[in-house]
Order: sequence, then structure tokens, then C-alpha cells
Amino acid sequence: MGQTPLIIDALQYNNWSEDIFKQMREGEVSAVHITIAYHEDFAETVENMITWNKYFQKYTDYIIHGKTAADVKRAKAEGKTAIIFGFQNCSPIEDDIGLVKVLHDLGARFMQLSYNNQSLLATGCYEANDPGITRMGRQVIREMNRVGLVVDMSHSAEQSTLEAIELSERPIAITHANPSFWFEALRNKSNTVISALAESGGMLGFSMYPHHLKDKSNCSLESFCQMIADSAEKFGVDHLGFGSDLCQNQPDSVVEWMRNGTWTNEMDYGEGSKSAAGFPDQPDWFQDNRGFKNIIKGLSNVGFNDEEIAKIAGENWLSFFEKSFSAKES
Repeated sequence: MGQTPLIIDALQYNNWSEDIFKQMREGEVSAVHITIAYHEDFAETVENMITWNKYFQKYTDYIIHGKTAADVKRAKAEGKTAIIFGFQNCSPIEDDIGLVKVLHDLGARFMQLSYNNQSLLATGCYEANDPGITRMGRQVIREMNRVGLVVDMSHSAEQSTLEAIELSERPIAITHANPSFWFEALRNKSNTVISALAESGGMLGFSMYPHHLKDKSNCSLESFCQMIADSAEKFGVDHLGFGSDLCQNQPDSVVEWMRNGTWTNEMDYGEGSKSAAGFPDQPDWFQDNRGFKNIIKGLSNVGFNDEEIAKIAGENWLSFFEKSFSAKES
């Protein structure tokens, strides 16, 4: 493949800096869905948005605030990266459905219904029992559909995810996970889930986070790209993209906060362990945003043609954004 295709990454949570924004440009990444809330309430989430507005002013040569698919196209044309806001939990809406529209108005475009644990809306993938979408969850999905806030089930349990796919009037996303047929992990998704997702027009973003990879940090590029090829054969190429789950330059205290928040007095190690409690090392072929070019070469090596690579690299996400980010016509 000659010219670099449009590249979109559907999940990152980095320790943001000018160096990382420069790496995004070196990697020719045109859009990144970034996490601006894990456990934050509404007021704390707005504070994070204020911080990002300062980034947009300070680093105008590198980034813009992405609210629409048109913003992504503009970023591509201008050699910049569109930053798309999202939440890995439903904590920013607290217990108030009215905050769904408010947060969308402020620029949010994705919200996970749960983050590992049971929430007011759905069950997380670490719970022993999964009763599915809650009463409030059904109402919030309807409101998210109305305003154009994408339902994300990346950290949710299987029954909840299948119910969200069925209940949502608009296609949903699993922004960062891999198929469990390739590697069994609590966060990876079954064939049943991915088939339902694809059949409903949803999107799966492949994760490069080592806990989701076969052989973890030692996962080979060939293995990862072959997994994508096998997924395309099973589920079709039109519903697949990237969702790296890159957590670059973060201290280990951040992953501890992700896992524990304020919900427990005990130490929860999540996908790690007491002996390996911190962030795992990234595979050598994806250290930062410049690694997408390695993956694009790897996809070619496992048999994808240029059109298919362009879809996986970003065109599929762009099409999804075009259909998902605006309010439904009444």
C-alpha cells in the first residue's frame, strides 16, 4: 500500500503531552476516541473537558475537538488528529438521565454502560452474575440513541451486551476488545457477541493492550494480524477497526485507580496480579501511535487488499461516526 490510509483509533487513555500529539501526527492518525472519565462524576468530567479545551488552544497545530465525521475528514486534510470524547463508565450521568443530552452537547460521543462492575445501567464483565440491562439502562439507551451518544459495551458482561445490541435502535460499539476465540480473557468477546454486533451494524475495535493479547506483551504482529484476518472471515470486514486501549506514559498509580476507583477498601488487580500489578509492557510493534503503520503492513502480509486495509484502518469507523454522532431526526 502506497499512501497511508485514514487511521482512526477508537480508544486511548494516555498521559497526554506534546510529544504524544507529535507521535499521533508521525503515525498519521486522523482521529482518536479518548477516555475523559473512568469514575468521575458530572462535575469532575466537566473539569476534564476544561483541561482538554486548553489542550485544543495550546496544541492547535496537532489536534482539534472531533464531534462529527466531518471533523475527522477535516483533521485528515489538515494533517491533524481529531480528539473524540468518551467515558468508560456511566458515572458522568450520575443518576440523572437529563445529563445524557448535556454531555453530548458538551462534545461526548461514546459512553460505556458499565466498567467491569455492576452499574446503574448494566453488568460489568467481572461480576459473577449478569442480570442484563437495568430499568434505568433501558431508558438511558433510548436517550443515548436519541441524542447521538454511542452505546459502548467494551467492559460489560455477555448478557448485558447482547441485550444492549437488541435494545438499541442504533448500532452499538465495542471500542476496545478482541475475540475470545483467539485469546480467552474476561474482557474479550465471544463469537455470539461479535456476530450479533456485526449483524446489527455495530463496530469492534481490536485492542493492543497486552492483557487482551495472546502471549501478552510477547504477542507477535503476525499473530495479531492473523487474528484480524480470522475475524474478518467469521464476521465480515465491514465492522472491524482499531481500538488500541493505549495507556502511554501513565504511572502504575493510574491503573490502580482504574481498577479500584472508590468502590473498594481492598486491592483489586483486575487483569493483572499482585506480582504484576502495574501496566504491562506494550508489544514491540505497537509502542505508540507510530505503530499503526506496522499493523497496516502486517495486514497486507496476511492477505488483506488495499481496500480492506483502508476499511479496518479507519473507513469503517468513519462510516459508523457518520451514522451515530448526530441526533435522530424526529
